[in-house]
Amino acid sequence: MLRLLTAGESHGPALTTIIEGLPAGIPIQKSDLDHQLQRRQMGYGRGGRMQIEKDQVRILSGIRNGRTLGSPVTLMIENKDYRNWQEIMDPESVQEGREVKRPRPGHVDLAGGMKYNHQDLRNVLERSSARETAARVAAGSICRQFLEQFDIKIYSQVVSVGSVVSPARGIIFPASLQKLADESPVRCPDKPAADEMMACIDQARSQGESLGGSFEILVDNLPPGLGSYVQMDRRLDALLAGAMMGIPAIKAVEIGEGLDSSGQKGSLVHDQIYYSSEQGLFRRQNKAGGIEGGVSNGEQLMVRAYMKPIPTLYQPLLSVNIDDWQEETADIERSDICAVPAAAVVGEAMAAIVLTNEMLIKLGGDSVEELTENYDNYMRYLEKVWKWTKRKT
Repeated sequence: MLRLLTAGESHGPALTTIIEGLPAGIPIQKSDLDHQLQRRQMGYGRGGRMQIEKDQVRILSGIRNGRTLGSPVTLMIENKDYRNWQEIMDPESVQEGREVKRPRPGHVDLAGGMKYNHQDLRNVLERSSARETAARVAAGSICRQFLEQFDIKIYSQVVSVGSVVSPARGIIFPASLQKLADESPVRCPDKPAADEMMACIDQARSQGESLGGSFEILVDNLPPGLGSYVQMDRRLDALLAGAMMGIPAIKAVEIGEGLDSSGQKGSLVHDQIYYSSEQGLFRRQNKAGGIEGGVSNGEQLMVRAYMKPIPTLYQPLLSVNIDDWQEETADIERSDICAVPAAAVVGEAMAAIVLTNEMLIKLGGDSVEELTENYDNYMRYLEKVWKWTKRKT
């Protein structure tokens, strides 16, 4: 069973994450961790913070000679902006300045202050900030390197920003499109749509506005049998939906064509099952998104998440001052105009964390060698008994 904790404030000294439950022997390349952090920092519409931070991971425990040890892995990411906030964020002395008294509508400023009785709402926003997702991306990179031992590949693409929707939405996403998505400033492989998205972001910036959108996470080579239908908290779709909803500003999640399917007849929605001696079991469509009844079915996994516009606006909305309860405009913190491309990278990391845990539950074992042997036995069983063979991607 995988366990993950992150710690740290947005303008504190560093972010840290501890991952417990990884098997021994996973080959780990620090350069891959740093690469994933770099991907998270990219994207058209990001704010000034990305010009300050050059995220890199420092490995503090659990990895030696390029392989996991089976003990907890500890990762740290330095916040370079801390030098500008040292006095304000000092953990011991009392420093006044840059208090947040006017909660931003759409953020957790007010609700968090009420919950923990914080009279300076900076105590809320420092931890609730999306800066924390850098720690999750680092942890997700470790998990991705585990999944790669079984040829499991994770992709993402942005399918909408504001009112602009990419025609690549919902397609069976081949690896060739991942390169186009990675090269796009908005992680959209369709260039005309990407150009429209960037124009939309430029317009929002000029108006002091922000924009949301949606992204897809796609996973190839995931074996059938992950997750379970026997308890609600073991359903793979529920676990993935919860992981995506845990990303700041995500307000809706669907598996496969969940939203469109809700308005169609059953005969058009459900993926019929076929068999041939050459292919074994197969489907001709994948509206279920690779999960049926909470269990992976061997088709490409597709999760789509919808992100609201970032609540920090440079033309701020109406709020109140919690010192005197007078109506004022909300506080302004440095923020992005659009963070959907970055959220897609975070979504990849969250999928990797969930799927790693499910692979560990399914296969068992304390070393990569033991897990690999169990995986190979499971693949032989699926082919012999259930006529299912691994898809070629």
